[in-house]
Amino acid sequence: MRMSGRYLLDTNIIIALFANEAEVKHSFEQADAVFIPSITVGELCYGARKSVRTIQN
Repeated sequence: MRMSGRYLLDTNIIIALFANEAEVKHSFEQADAVFIPSITVGELCYGARKSVRTIQN
């Protein structure tokens, strides 16, 4: 099944991509466009700053 189109990513999906989850990565191989909302960027930054691995995140 070809999953193409435009995707709007949420925080959980981006974290899965950072974790190199194959199923999630495979879903985006055929994407025409991928968008990340500014609130999601904020959530990721907040989470990285609050983690015990701040520099790595």
